Amino acid sequence: MPIFDYRCPACAKTFELLVRASQTPHCPRCGGAALEKQVSAPAAPPQSGELVKQARAQAKREGHFSNY
Repeated sequence: MPIFDYRCPACAKTFELLVRASQTPHCPRCGGAALEKQVSAPAAPPQSGELVKQARAQAKREGHFSNY
């Protein structure tokens, strides 16, 4: 279930929604269904040494290799 960015042309609100395949998204402010899907900016990978250390520890606990 991916999270998408939408913009409602009726009320000009921009928001994110978790959308299932069978679900039609609606604006949380006005309830409109004519939404424009926006291009999402990718999240930058974590740069903190502590975050990398935690990710490696979790990968080790789960028994798979880490990409970090």
